[in-house]
Amino acid sequence: MTGAGEAGELDDVQSRVPRQPPSGQDAPRPDDDARLSAELAAAVAGARRRAVRDGDRQIDTAHLLHALLESDPEVRALFDGGPQMARLLGYLVQRSIGYGLRWQGAVEDSGALPVVTEADGLSPAACAALEHACERAARRGDDLARGVDLLAAVVVDPQARAVEVLTGAAIDAGELAARLDNDAKDCPGEYASDGGPAH
Repeated sequence: MTGAGEAGELDDVQSRVPRQPPSGQDAPRPDDDARLSAELAAAVAGARRRAVRDGDRQIDTAHLLHALLESDPEVRALFDGGPQMARLLGYLVQRSIGYGLRWQGAVEDSGALPVVTEADGLSPAACAALEHACERAARRGDDLARGVDLLAAVVVDPQARAVEVLTGAAIDAGELAARLDNDAKDCPGEYASDGGPAH
């Protein structure tokens, strides 16, 4: 027989589990977005699984950053590798036992990117970053956004949780944003619309 204290703890745990969208064709998932490359869609799906596993209400930009680092070689190549990558991943894996616990009761949002209403378990900041990534790809002439587009969208928002993680790992998000911006200007046609190198 469950006591009142145990019942209250169970309710608290259940309240932290992300609400799943209703099933059926009327509930599109962000990782099904036709504007995302297969690699980026896989990263978003990975971020969703991580959010559920960690008991977080929403997929936020830190989940997206973690998934990109784990699944996208092009994103990983932007970091110094070795000690820097180890420090960053080490910081990210502490989320469920440390700094991330204070995020569970709050919605990730800021005014740095255009306001986007949260959708399908994504925080407003994560929604805005995905939209910004698709716009960045379109400006480059690509039909599909890649992982670097999402990373570029995330690091321009100083209030994003991903930026807080980068700062905690002693990585300058502003410098990374400037480098990504310069890369986009220098190589506008480097990638074809299918996400691979242009020929």
